[in-house]
Amino acid sequence: ASPDTGSFSTYADRAIGHWAGFTIGWLYWWFWVLVIPLEANAAATILHAWFPNIAIWMFTLVITLLLTATNLFSVKNYGEFEFWFALIKVVAIIAFVVLGVAAIFGLLPTSSVSGVSHLFDTGGFLPNGMGAVLAAMLTTMFSFMGTEIVTIAAAESRNPGKQITKATNSVIWRIFLFYLVSIFIVVSLVPWNDPRLAEVGSYQTVLDAMGIPNAKLIVDLVVLVAVTSCLNSALYTASRMLFSLGKRGDAPALSKRTSKGGTPYWAVIMSTAAAFLTVFANYVAPAAVFDFLLASSGAIALLVYLVIAVSQLRMRQKRIAAGETIDFKMWLFPWLTWAAIAFIVAVLTIMLIQEEHRVEIIATGVLSLLVIGAGLTVSRRRKAR
Repeated sequence: ASPDTGSFSTYADRAIGHWAGFTIGWLYWWFWVLVIPLEANAAATILHAWFPNIAIWMFTLVITLLLTATNLFSVKNYGEFEFWFALIKVVAIIAFVVLGVAAIFGLLPTSSVSGVSHLFDTGGFLPNGMGAVLAAMLTTMFSFMGTEIVTIAAAESRNPGKQITKATNSVIWRIFLFYLVSIFIVVSLVPWNDPRLAEVGSYQTVLDAMGIPNAKLIVDLVVLVAVTSCLNSALYTASRMLFSLGKRGDAPALSKRTSKGGTPYWAVIMSTAAAFLTVFANYVAPAAVFDFLLASSGAIALLVYLVIAVSQLRMRQKRIAAGETIDFKMWLFPWLTWAAIAFIVAVLTIMLIQEEHRVEIIATGVLSLLVIGAGLTVSRRRKAR
């Protein structure tokens, strides 16, 4: 294992070329910079519903500044916040699963629903066919963006090999519990065509059907914790990637400065400032400008994982050729890596064909070409020195 704050950006630099590391590093930073105001606004909207006399923009400002302040001290603060955020989310999901299972078996007296008949009635399982499932995957797979953050945090952990292996393996059971089991409960207790699903969301609909009091408040609290956690991670990830780019000479030198505790405080401040600039653009520029900025990050997640797969393929082949010992081996190499590459390329192609996703591909493509051009220019200048 070779933990590095730049993670896959650094590996792309080594495996593919400087331009690749430069490009994916800046694109990844841009992705999380845009996440910051979006998540802050989502949290602010919930708080505004509770305290309508306080404007949304004030909540957005306070939340962002508070989490920026915590990220300015040390990675320990980030980890501490994420621990409690994660604990609340885990407890909430487990409670939902327990109540849901009880309702399915008719053991919840307050529930007006039970059994799994909704899996078979109103058109049966997959009423709109596999095509609808594949179309939905284009949206749902972006929910998994962020799992790669553990590779960035590895550089600041005490035992990266052990910790990252543990974190990676835990993703499997977390997906099973938090996604598959909870959604199984939802589709078992509520028909897929229930109009309330689109109005209030799946979890609130199920909690209401189970007779749980204050279902909306409960869901809002959990969502508030979730979006705040995502905002916290966005600040951490964007700052660390900018810090790594600065260390490699691909970002302003100011971004590589650290505090006595090792925190890249200027990278944190610069990332937050960039996020505020995007919000400012939303207010002063035409709506189309901000829409384009958001669309430009639409396919970055896929590009990141594509570069990760290509880098892993090339780096492992180089290490095997050099006779190096590989401690962390991927299953079915290289076939599984090639399968991942083919899948990502197929998804990008489908997004380009589908009108509702085409603008994201075009916007991300334009941004990527601009960043690649900048990366190639920087590379040529370095070679000329």
